[in-house]
Amino acid sequence: MFSSDLIPSRLWEYLIAAILIMLAPGPSVLFTIARAIAWGRRAAVATVFGNAVGMFLVSVLVAIGLGPVLQSSKTFYYAVQLAGGLYLIYLGYAAIAASKSDAKSMTNTDGLKPSIFTSIRNGFWVGVLNPKSIVFFAAILPAFVDQEKNNVTSQLLFLGLVFVTIAFISDSTYGILAGTVRQWLASDLSRLIFMRRFGGIVMIGLGLFTIASAIPTA
Repeated sequence: MFSSDLIPSRLWEYLIAAILIMLAPGPSVLFTIARAIAWGRRAAVATVFGNAVGMFLVSVLVAIGLGPVLQSSKTFYYAVQLAGGLYLIYLGYAAIAASKSDAKSMTNTDGLKPSIFTSIRNGFWVGVLNPKSIVFFAAILPAFVDQEKNNVTSQLLFLGLVFVTIAFISDSTYGILAGTVRQWLASDLSRLIFMRRFGGIVMIGLGLFTIASAIPTA
């Protein structure tokens, strides 16, 4: 069990934000769906597992690197949130602009079916290099920690673990569903385009929320 001192007071708000960003199809989800359409559910779930490991590594690095600085500097604390919010808005706009090309790439089934290990490895690198998860860990997580406590790094690690757990469940669900209805998804690009644009809108909304959180209250 986690001690109550480790759990931030705004945990429920954080859970809502984490679920929203997980439901928004970003690079990890797109990659998982592409694998599911091309190779089926096993390849998709293996990809998600590797992705979760990669994201958790990013969350640990962010917590260790940012935790002490965020705890000691309110200016840096707000600046990180502002920069992250602006970048999330950019990612959302980019997702909407590239929705058609992304949809086409998800239906590409060229090449041999990868092994489970290859799927895990590929998913790991997508998780490590996914800008959405990097921004979320670096900019949105700090908005939910209790800065007055002396364990900001531990809180960031806890929130990162929660995020990765939600991501694994959410992305696995995407992969299993996409693998089950793979022909239905691949037969009409408009469905994939809508999904990508919806994800972009959600990211823009989270970016605006992050910017609003960065404005100090009187």
